[in-house]
Amino acid sequence: MRRVILIVLDSFGIGGAPDAAVFADQGANTLGTITRFCADRQTPLNIPNMLQLGLGQAAQCATGVYPAGLDAQLPVNGLWGAAQEVSKGKDTPSGHWEITGLPVPFDWGYFPKTIPTFPASLTDTIIRQESLSGILGNCHASGTEIIAQFGEEHIRTGKPIFYTSSDSVIQVAAHEIHFGLQRLYDLCAAMRVLVDPLNIGRVIARPFIGETPEGFERTGNRRDFAVPPPQPTLLNIVEASGHDVYAVGKISDIFAGSGVTQLRKAHGNQALVDSTLQAMDDAGDGDLIFTNLVDFDMLYGHRRDIAGYAAALEAFDKRLPEILQKMREGDLLILTADHGCDPGWQGTDHTREAVPVLIAGAGSGTIGLRKSFADIGKSVAAYLGLGNNLAGENFLSFNTNRKCAKSGDLNA
Repeated sequence: MRRVILIVLDSFGIGGAPDAAVFADQGANTLGTITRFCADRQTPLNIPNMLQLGLGQAAQCATGVYPAGLDAQLPVNGLWGAAQEVSKGKDTPSGHWEITGLPVPFDWGYFPKTIPTFPASLTDTIIRQESLSGILGNCHASGTEIIAQFGEEHIRTGKPIFYTSSDSVIQVAAHEIHFGLQRLYDLCAAMRVLVDPLNIGRVIARPFIGETPEGFERTGNRRDFAVPPPQPTLLNIVEASGHDVYAVGKISDIFAGSGVTQLRKAHGNQALVDSTLQAMDDAGDGDLIFTNLVDFDMLYGHRRDIAGYAAALEAFDKRLPEILQKMREGDLLILTADHGCDPGWQGTDHTREAVPVLIAGAGSGTIGLRKSFADIGKSVAAYLGLGNNLAGENFLSFNTNRKCAKSGDLNA
């Protein structure tokens, strides 16, 4: 009678990555930045439900410091810890694959910060192959800013907007009506094939609507064309056991559909929570519900919007009791993240950070500081009674009252 609900708060890092300096991210701390901001404005971050699952202790486990302004006196009724990433990237596929028991030991391909950024051989081929009149952008850029800059020219000329970031990605923005949504998907699928030799992680279709820069708005019809995982993940193991994997949000795209049996799309964190609750109604024994809450990263982390990130955390925390109340006997809920995206950091890219691992349904105590995100997938598979060769260690088999390696005596 066991099910697992695994929710990724996209980019909700808690600092403390031991290799942060390698990524020029030493000192980055998504949660720390937000709590300091809220404390400075004298309205402390109001997230009591995550705190009662051990978020504050998890952050102290990663950094040695309890987050500023959070209530350290709230009783903790959950299993908590922090996890470090061993994958070579700090991107979405690396983080999610590692969470599901498959760390990424190889380097992704990236594009230089030159203008143009994409090799002419690549852009010439896609223009010729897809009968385009040309492309716009061809640079590193913020998605909303580049649409504001080139959107009107795109509508006038029909040329799609190509751009990238420090992640291993090509993003293609086009108008849903003037260019056509299916045409955009077909274009990105063709580009997916062309960039395989370059080891690019994702090609992302970024549809938008509106007629002027002030009215342009990205829609919920984003689609990620990702390279599939090279080996089985937790999703494949659950599927092979004859049970369902409910992929809520962009999870299916991240895994190129591999191991997904039930697809639940939604636009925005609130709708994604609604879809998760519906999946909890529908899922049977032995099933996995896997949700990504993308707004934290897409709307607030990359845009360096500290106040917006804080408000989004508070909004999710208010919904958390609904999830906890809907849990059945034997259900396990895990809240975690795939990387950081410190909204107070320089630039607009992800940040290398440890992530929280907060667990409801498995008692109270600490799992300590985990050496890999892969411990999550390993533990979920074991909890569901599934034999596997996933990387990582099963933290549910350890004494849950052991101390965190960095935080001293913090057991609840």
